[in-house]
Amino acid sequence: MSNPQAQNPPERQAVLVVSSHVVRGSVGSRAAVFALETLGHPVWALPTVILPWHPGHGASTRAVLPSADFSAIIDDLCRAPWLDEVGGILSGYLGNAAQAADVARLVEALREKNPDAHYLCDPVIGDSNGLYVPEATASAIRDRLIPLASIITPNRFELEWLCGDQLSDNTALLKAAQDLGRDRTLITSAVAMMAQSTGNLLLTDRDALMAEHREIPDPPNGTGDLLAAVFLAHVMNGKSDEKALQDATASVFEILARTAKHGADELALEREANSLARPFALVQMRRLMHPARQPQN
Repeated sequence: MSNPQAQNPPERQAVLVVSSHVVRGSVGSRAAVFALETLGHPVWALPTVILPWHPGHGASTRAVLPSADFSAIIDDLCRAPWLDEVGGILSGYLGNAAQAADVARLVEALREKNPDAHYLCDPVIGDSNGLYVPEATASAIRDRLIPLASIITPNRFELEWLCGDQLSDNTALLKAAQDLGRDRTLITSAVAMMAQSTGNLLLTDRDALMAEHREIPDPPNGTGDLLAAVFLAHVMNGKSDEKALQDATASVFEILARTAKHGADELALEREANSLARPFALVQMRRLMHPARQPQN
């Protein structure tokens, strides 16, 4: 006899994405919404800024809702009769510093309805070239949103900026992540342990895990947005932290490699959607020493 639960899988909870929107491309909410919906989650999407394309492709118009209008929309969402449908919030690039307080209010309203709701804060503030948002915006993310997040996904530079220190190795990265005190900190562009590779480093209260793959030269933008969304979906879908990290890393690597093969200047999400649900790329997984178990000097 067939299993009725297999025929009627439980409905996925919705995710509310608050991030940038581009008309052309696969960055910001364009990447996050596609990935979450492909993995079975309804998505509510609120743009923080609208652009024709990623700024890396050249100058373009940048449109941000007036602060009063953005705040009013957040107020509407906080009292939406369907808010209990939402199981997680993902915030990414912010259009200005004032939006951080609005996102914080939204997270708090959701947790009044659902105390177990996930909040993933992707602190999109800069890279190895420095901050690419005003310092006031970066500070607002650090001070208002990071303390509320159950998951954060900084790159190495962003973690350095958040903790105010240079982090030269994975031991230092893990210690900085521990000091931030979040349930899960997923650090992209960690210090790879294999030659010509790149790594994603995950710290939880119990585990320090590294997922490494071959480095793809000159990757298109949007990999951080994509990784955050896929990792959140896997966590919400009940995967273990190790499996969520492995599968999310494999999906992003596989899409990157295939995008590079096509010679595309944007992530080929629509062409490679199967890589989100069933990635085949090999990822090297390692367990590192947890900072809580490091010997004290």
